[in-house]
Amino acid sequence: MPKEKYDPPDPRRLYTVMSAEELASGKKSHWTELEISGRVRSLSSSLWTLTHLTALHINNNILSRIPPEITKLPHLVYLNLSSNKLRSLPAELGNMVTLRELLLNNNCLRVLPYELGRLFQLQTLGLKGNPLSQDILNLYQEPDGTRKLLNYMLDNLAVIHFIYFYFFPSQYYTPSMVFKNHDIARSKANIKCLCSQAVFTVMCYNVLCDKYATRQLYGYCPSWALNWEYRKKGIMEEITNCDADIISLQEVETEQYYTFFLETLKERGFDGFFCPKSRAKLMSEQERKHVDGCAVFFKTEKFTLVQKHTVEFNQVAMANSEGSEVMLNRVMTKDNIGVAVLLEVKKDLFASGSKQPSEKPLLLVANAHMHWDPEYSDVKLIQTMMFLSELKCIAERALGSINSASPTSDTSTIPTVLCADLNSLPDSGVVEYLSNGGVAENHKDFKELRYSDCLTNFSCNGKNGKPDGSITHSFQLKSAYEGNLMPYTNYTYEFKGVIDYIFFSRTHMRVLGVLGPLETQWLKDNNITGCPHPHIPSDHFSLLAQLEYHPPLPPLNGLHLPVHR
Repeated sequence: MPKEKYDPPDPRRLYTVMSAEELASGKKSHWTELEISGRVRSLSSSLWTLTHLTALHINNNILSRIPPEITKLPHLVYLNLSSNKLRSLPAELGNMVTLRELLLNNNCLRVLPYELGRLFQLQTLGLKGNPLSQDILNLYQEPDGTRKLLNYMLDNLAVIHFIYFYFFPSQYYTPSMVFKNHDIARSKANIKCLCSQAVFTVMCYNVLCDKYATRQLYGYCPSWALNWEYRKKGIMEEITNCDADIISLQEVETEQYYTFFLETLKERGFDGFFCPKSRAKLMSEQERKHVDGCAVFFKTEKFTLVQKHTVEFNQVAMANSEGSEVMLNRVMTKDNIGVAVLLEVKKDLFASGSKQPSEKPLLLVANAHMHWDPEYSDVKLIQTMMFLSELKCIAERALGSINSASPTSDTSTIPTVLCADLNSLPDSGVVEYLSNGGVAENHKDFKELRYSDCLTNFSCNGKNGKPDGSITHSFQLKSAYEGNLMPYTNYTYEFKGVIDYIFFSRTHMRVLGVLGPLETQWLKDNNITGCPHPHIPSDHFSLLAQLEYHPPLPPLNGLHLPVHR
């Protein structure tokens, strides 16, 4: 975890007492530090109401214990408990993850609670003058001893908790399929008279590539729980438990795709397609193994692969730069990619007794991972536009090859599922663009940069554009997760929010159910400040949607009939 600059409190503290006149005049005082001294034996419970404190000096007293209620001061970055009579510390102290400095010098401590290992932001730990065991002192006295000791304590703490979790999983991990409040029976009856139906499930999951799973980024996670050999078992268990028919994964390492994901999932009846980020082309064979990319898997008993495609965003940016310097300097330099597979839905998947589709029913499945940096909202939006523009070309070519007698450019006739780690929040231009079918060319996420000349290349209206200058697409998409059902899909200490999505063609599909969020109470009860965690193998939570699919109806007198919802 990157360390922010930390300035300890100034030891030359000056105190002033507000006069009666100042108090009467309504003058306010602002203080974030508190010092308690005078051979104090116990602390008043009123202390825990001062939740604004960032520094607490209670050294040089005769305290024999610190109550667990100290965790009610959630903003403390400095805590000085030195020169007291402390014989033990509350395990709850480990929950105060904002601490940067914890001074325990000159007490009577013989042991330390392993929970202190959770203090991943701690930069200074004072332990001198305590009769601690030799194994603790040996670690502490090494170079960078504070960090080594805390890592040791965290690694050994989590083992105990994991064993308990392993034998009693139902008490902790309780995601559930949440079904929307639809009158499904009536809806199915309405649809049945128009066309056949097929039901399938789609999973979207950023698995956290091994090379990104470092203690520097995830200092709150034990090193053994960051290890790929440990995490990959939890990742595959997550995939297996979801039992999806289509699986879209991001941050899949090239070597792991072939030796682990594809190998394991083939045994379960899947085939797959994968492509690494564009940088892999410039690397040696050994280096290429560790480049991550996007993968799509599908059950071969339900789908047949028709086509597979890769979209390299830097190549699309270069081909459509139109002389734009920001396009070349900001968008082309990012080597994110997307993949797409055109699948034929096997007729066995359709409900028995319903009218079977007259033509081969197709499904376009797309998966992408957009640029991560929050400062590049323009790049994320343009990458999304480029991706849909390329998907439009893929759909048009597919329709042309299948219906050569009567070609159509109406890409909405191919039902589409788009899974992605968009690295964008629900109120972003990216999600607005996908959900509403377009955004204005002066949208705030473009940061007033000069993109307008090249953006029209990605609009379904082409160079002519719309009078209002908006950039549009022809895919009629809807998010499978509406409202606030998922409070977050990415859950780290520094960021918690929704950035992963499953979109689908609302003209030919509808949602029957989605996998709900992890129990908030479980996260709270287990003091999970961020993921990965021994029980959660990635910093992302998986998404799972059950979709009902209605293939496009044949035209009647040249018109396509709508599917009523």
